Amino acid sequence: MADRSIVILDGGRRTPRADILVNNREPGLFSRFSTTQLGGFAIAGTLAHSKIDPGLVGHVVMGMAQHSHRDSIYGARGMSWRGGLDQSVPALTVARICGSGAEAIAVGAEIILAGMRHDRARPFIVVGGAESMQYPFALYNMRGRKVGEAVQKYGPIDTKALAAGTHLQDVLLMSLYDPSAGMAMANTAEELGRRHAITRAEADAFAFRSQRLAKVARDAGAFTEETVAVSVQQDGAAEPITVQHDTHILEDASLAKMARLPAAFEAGGIVPAGNASAVVDGAGAMIIGLADDAARHGGRPLARIAGVGVAGCDPKIMGWGPVPSTERALAAAGITGKDIARVELNEAFAPQALAVIRGFAEMGIDPERVNPEGGAIALGHPLGATGAILSLTCAYGLRRQKERYGLVTMCIGGGQGISIVLEAL
Repeated sequence: MADRSIVILDGGRRTPRADILVNNREPGLFSRFSTTQLGGFAIAGTLAHSKIDPGLVGHVVMGMAQHSHRDSIYGARGMSWRGGLDQSVPALTVARICGSGAEAIAVGAEIILAGMRHDRARPFIVVGGAESMQYPFALYNMRGRKVGEAVQKYGPIDTKALAAGTHLQDVLLMSLYDPSAGMAMANTAEELGRRHAITRAEADAFAFRSQRLAKVARDAGAFTEETVAVSVQQDGAAEPITVQHDTHILEDASLAKMARLPAAFEAGGIVPAGNASAVVDGAGAMIIGLADDAARHGGRPLARIAGVGVAGCDPKIMGWGPVPSTERALAAAGITGKDIARVELNEAFAPQALAVIRGFAEMGIDPERVNPEGGAIALGHPLGATGAILSLTCAYGLRRQKERYGLVTMCIGGGQGISIVLEAL
């Protein structure tokens, strides 16, 4: 019988995750790259390390949460040509906010399985996600109004001509506030902390665990096979530098240092900067296809997509989303939580992750299986890319540890969760 399983092929790659600022003061290492450029790096790295002929790629599906650059409107299409694919390959940009990279994998699989627009002559699809978190400052309600000596209709605005008291708004901060919840994302984590009686000490201990495990994993080379280095030309430097590793991992993390950090989002809160996810730029990509097509064309399957689940939840506790979405993904895969050997859970905030881990435990998922190589508190969360990056980390980790089932999951602003069950091959 034909094998209609959707498989992720060996060779998928991600960029390092680079802080949007260096020491919270200077432009980040990837600050000059747009989202489409970052996605192009990931796709180019994937094509270079895959055994599949790029001419057999018939579609590109990439996730992106926010239009942050002037070329962002072109999204996956820009990533596709920057990654080296032929102009005849169509591309689709998908957006499920923090779940966009995982959503791209699901949509790519559905395109193949539905068949209506699947290119059977070019049966493989590049999927993944990218995000430059270098979001701009925006000026609203100026189109058609007089600025200086002229009416502003198109083009750049000279800020010197703006009236006194005019304000620019930070798109990053605005994007992290959910009107339906009436609060920012960090405050939803504080709310989960209250509902689950999570303490500041527990949250800091979890953050320290993330930093410690990420450093051990990096130093052991655990991320090497999934990462493609990026060359960066810095101002005033004669030669470019090569960025090989995630930049937010702390060399000297300690519980004492974390405990001294003030709450960042609420008076008396339990979320300081030290136990929130790092704001970083990054991208990840992989090739998927039917198992039969992989065998026919010499591709090496890395993992099978065994189940996908998406669920909604109360926006005020948006971080709880991975619990109901994981229940659905496990059911779709026909397994139980006890079968999961490895979990890649996006650590949006420490209390959010701890609440979800408690929910997982009720399903039989061992808390010690969660983020064995650290998570977003140490490694960062480039919104549209995270689902793809975690899928690569999970798939390669399962193979490396000779384990069978893994779970990739993340919460989504607005009150959603998305989960993917992978089976190592």
